[in-house]
Amino acid sequence: MNPGACFMVRAVVAAEADRAAFDKWYADEHLPDAVRMFGARSARRGWSLTDPSVHYAIYDFTDAAAMRAATGPETLNQLVAEFDRVWGDRVTRSREMIEIAGFLPA
Repeated sequence: MNPGACFMVRAVVAAEADRAAFDKWYADEHLPDAVRMFGARSARRGWSLTDPSVHYAIYDFTDAAAMRAATGPETLNQLVAEFDRVWGDRVTRSREMIEIAGFLPA
């Protein structure tokens, strides 16, 4: 069984005053747009309990090849441009591509 791959975005929303608006925008607009544009099989997101300024979004793919194809520059650049249009330099982010090495169902 291929356990798949995940594309993870870590965003730092430094200004506490921006967090509620960011949360709403990400939930209502950005996450659904990214899932649709990536063709991800699912996505989830959340806020760090260790550092409340850190937001994570995780997009799930069937395998690393599908993830790489889906997050290529033609798609990713559109999502980055929209993100930057809305948040400018108020939110910094980094991305990780993770190939799942193992999966243990409960």
